[in-house]
Amino acid sequence: MTTRPPAEIGMTVDEVDTPALVIDLDRFERNLRRLADRVAGSGVRMRPHAKTHKCPVIALKQMELGAVGVCCQKVSEAEALVYGGVKDVLVTNEIVGRQKLRRLTALAHHARIGVCVDDAGQVGALDAAAREAGITLPVYVEVNMGGNRCGVEPGEPALALARQIGQAPHLTFSGLQAYHGSAQHLRGWEERRQAIAGAADKAGRTRDLLARHGIECPTVTGAGTGSFEFETASGVYTELQCGSYIFMDADYGRNLDRDGEPTKAFEPSLFIWATVMSCPAQDRAIVDAGLKALAFDSGPPLVCDEPAATYERASDCRKHG
Repeated sequence: MTTRPPAEIGMTVDEVDTPALVIDLDRFERNLRRLADRVAGSGVRMRPHAKTHKCPVIALKQMELGAVGVCCQKVSEAEALVYGGVKDVLVTNEIVGRQKLRRLTALAHHARIGVCVDDAGQVGALDAAAREAGITLPVYVEVNMGGNRCGVEPGEPALALARQIGQAPHLTFSGLQAYHGSAQHLRGWEERRQAIAGAADKAGRTRDLLARHGIECPTVTGAGTGSFEFETASGVYTELQCGSYIFMDADYGRNLDRDGEPTKAFEPSLFIWATVMSCPAQDRAIVDAGLKALAFDSGPPLVCDEPAATYERASDCRKHG
């Protein structure tokens, strides 16, 4: 038995089966160019985070506009990117376990692959895996910028880890991973500015400490869609890891600019196309996009072009709004 694809080239939008993920290509391409334009001439490089799209075609478009490479979070994401033609990938995470390390180091025969550490045991395991693969692996020390997830503390603990990397025969110390994730969705412009000022201070002091001990720190990488303007202007960060800017989800859209108005830095370009399947009352409509079609970890979605409508409640197969 065969079924018709939910969408085919040549269909009108109203023919697309719902719920469907839809990209507005004009908005998407404007967003791509906007970040490149915003950082042009700053001396700060772009390394967009590919966890947003997990798509080598999009990664290559970002690199065509000047990105030096991309980031990802998992070995499987790095594999998809490298086998799709991306030649520079930084895994902004700690990778542990023999099988994952073998897969990671195998990629280094096809592309530049960087990875992060925040523990001495990880350094030893990476060095052994790199030796087995016959490669030298770029390694970044992840520093806790205030999010209190992964990351060694700034200053002396980071120095000790950088020294250990430098002493490992099959590893190269390549810089600091200094991403302040919890700052990205602070609503106020000044709140975000202050949070990133604190992160830049920690990263800068750590970089300077490394320099005083004869350790070159070629890269300080971090930043996100909610804060990139502050990292760009910091004089500390050398790479930006913005990812969500290409699609601009509803939660990022709730951030405020300097003028106190919702951010206009980028446009929403990714949408869920849904069908109203019931309208039992004047103030209530039910559509076919619920918990299995939408993410609610950062709040409900917005109803595009209908500011008076709100998404109120979701269930497994439909929602009330």
